Amino acid sequence: MIIDLPSTTTAQVNSKLVEVRETGGAVALGRVLTLVIVTDDSAKTEDAIQAANEASREHPCRVIVLARGARKAAARLDAQIRVGGDAGASDVIVLRLYGPLADQAASCVVPLLLPDAPVVAWWPSEAPEVPAEDAIGQLATRRITDSAAEKNPIKALEARRKSYVDGDTDLAWTRLTNWRAQLASALDLPPYEKVTQAAVVGEADSPSSELLAGWFASRLNVPVSRAKATTGEGIVQVTLTRRSGAVDLLRPDGKTGTLTQPGQPDRRIALQRRSVKDCLAEELRRLDPDEIYEAALKAVPKVAKGRPGGAPAAKPAAKPAAKPAAKAKVPEAKEAAPAAEAKPKRAAAKKAPAKADS
Repeated sequence: MIIDLPSTTTAQVNSKLVEVRETGGAVALGRVLTLVIVTDDSAKTEDAIQAANEASREHPCRVIVLARGARKAAARLDAQIRVGGDAGASDVIVLRLYGPLADQAASCVVPLLLPDAPVVAWWPSEAPEVPAEDAIGQLATRRITDSAAEKNPIKALEARRKSYVDGDTDLAWTRLTNWRAQLASALDLPPYEKVTQAAVVGEADSPSSELLAGWFASRLNVPVSRAKATTGEGIVQVTLTRRSGAVDLLRPDGKTGTLTQPGQPDRRIALQRRSVKDCLAEELRRLDPDEIYEAALKAVPKVAKGRPGGAPAAKPAAKPAAKPAAKAKVPEAKEAAPAAEAKPKRAAAKKAPAKADS
């Protein structure tokens, strides 16, 4: 059921929610949190609502959507209440803010928050430079961003690193759960050797590739390289080098990966790129700070950048070996020159008597 409330106020929205609960009895009361979605009023708004509805089936919550409209319009609040089959396992409140209200979203949210329940803020696309200092971010105990959905994902991830505060997280990190699980389980198999080097190959603008390389740098304490892939989407290949051979996980098509390691047969692994709703549901399972994400994020600057195509940066040891060989040839050329000059002189000496005889 969808109830439209054009040109309304938050007080009227609250009154309507009470009326719907008393008359319909369809709204769940056992809600564990309030999820606040901050986005611009566009076609993507419905995608975010659908993802939140799916996640609410695992985590019953009140979903408040702040859809910011045209800032040059007159101040107006259009609300929409969704319950029942249109709202997942709880209720959804869509607030479309126009004019000056678009910059005063926090004042519209506070009257609608569930009492004594944690607040989670989610920016499905563009996020503020410092989420913890944003008006909505200050209300939340957990702040979820998605650097992959921004115009410049790598720059957005760098901003997340500089502004990190306990409670921040990013869906680019959540998309790595299956990769981290598969690689960690591969290292649990014999031979139990230390990893000496790690390499990650992925799209140039893949923040998940950056975070995976940062995770290796923070946990393994070994040299880690990050190279740009020429084909494929997202993360394409991960190589962990050990003394007996490399553990290699290759996913060229974005769906199925092949795990190769010494002493074991090749294994095909389902590594489908995760949907937003799956990532959101996973992030709502915890409300405490993610220390592993923090360590991986702060270790990203330690990662060395490789060459396109996945090859690590050229090793400097190969160049000195070529220089002595080039120098060794120079004396040979100089020694060969006098010998070559000596032949014409000897030939001239032999021809001289012949001319005298004639």
